[in-house]
Amino acid sequence: MLTMKSVVRLVFSGAVVVSLVLSTGGEVVARPKYKAAADSLYPELAKKHGTDGKLTCALCHPEKEKKVRNNYGAGFGKGLEKKNETDEAKIKEAFTKAEKLDSATKGKTFGDLIKANELPGTNEAAK
Repeated sequence: MLTMKSVVRLVFSGAVVVSLVLSTGGEVVARPKYKAAADSLYPELAKKHGTDGKLTCALCHPEKEKKVRNNYGAGFGKGLEKKNETDEAKIKEAFTKAEKLDSATKGKTFGDLIKANELPGTNEAAK
């Protein structure tokens, strides 16, 4: 037999479970140190293509697809020693390494495009 006390416990437990599921439902993989390093390395690019002087995720990711990297983001990722690098010097070094890689624009590296204040990556997923 259900008592008022057991009903309250059941409702409260259900509410706790629902709130936990909702609060942990989506995986957040933001890399704020990567964005901060890019903003400091490429201030002119951030002014032209950013929001309030800060680069958007579009530097390394195709539009609306943050789990996938574009060709520049893939090149940058290969320059990192570990998956979620936190060392600022190593992050900046990976950006510098990526600048030397060939872009999708024939005869131009990613660095050439950055110097011309153009976003280096394509708006497609890396292959």
